[in-house]
Amino acid sequence: MEDNDEPRGLHVPAGSAASAPYAVSISPEQAGWGYSALRVLELEPGGSHLLTAGDSEWIVLPLTGGCTVRTQDETFELQGRDSVFGGVSDFAYVPRDARARIASGAGGRFALAGARCERRLPARYGPAPEVPVEARGSGSQAREVHNFAAAGAFACDRLIAVEVLTPGGNWSSYPPHKHDEHRPGEESELEEIYYFEIDGGGLGYQRVSPSRPGGADLLTEVRTGDAVLVPDGWHGPSIAEPGHTMYYLNVMAGPGAEREWLIRFHPDHTEGYR
Repeated sequence: MEDNDEPRGLHVPAGSAASAPYAVSISPEQAGWGYSALRVLELEPGGSHLLTAGDSEWIVLPLTGGCTVRTQDETFELQGRDSVFGGVSDFAYVPRDARARIASGAGGRFALAGARCERRLPARYGPAPEVPVEARGSGSQAREVHNFAAAGAFACDRLIAVEVLTPGGNWSSYPPHKHDEHRPGEESELEEIYYFEIDGGGLGYQRVSPSRPGGADLLTEVRTGDAVLVPDGWHGPSIAEPGHTMYYLNVMAGPGAEREWLIRFHPDHTEGYR
């Protein structure tokens, strides 16, 4: 990783944002915005890492393996999972201005989804059985959404985070949608990070199209470990290669007074969708 705060391009290929022990480290400064952050922590067996939360709230989400999170006189044992394709995981919430020791006896990979925030909420454990699982779309647009830190599912100050599993050959993040304007009751302003893993070494494609003159514009191939930044614009579809399930983690936050996920669909793509 380049050790600076220069804004990145919208596509962040695997390894280009690495800084040991993080395989991915994207700060708000590096993304060129104000709130959303993502780190992917890799721990060897018996390894540990001290997370200093600073001015951000964080969720520790196992991608592969389990870990122990110790923070604010609390200890959370995360069972985790074999891989992101193996179902939902439990997780831990780390508040701003806290420190958390993340340790793993067997080793593993752990996403740290973060957002700059104002309120300091209590450290908490998120049990896997309480994660709402949603079947969204149908046919070639069917996918599974794990709403572990959706706005209505788990309390945070600004952070919103969900996981999506898209079967091979299907489209998700469809119809293209956006959340780059504050329109009360209709649309909320949210910065978004997509982090991808593709089963079996496959690939996928991600589209971001402008919603305003000079806005975000991207069509790129994505593979395991890649990330895509969405500062604005219509995003979607996310397209999975046939025979290879696509996983992505969405991390969102924004300046709104209310923590809410309100989106508008692209009018050219909604006819006959439902």
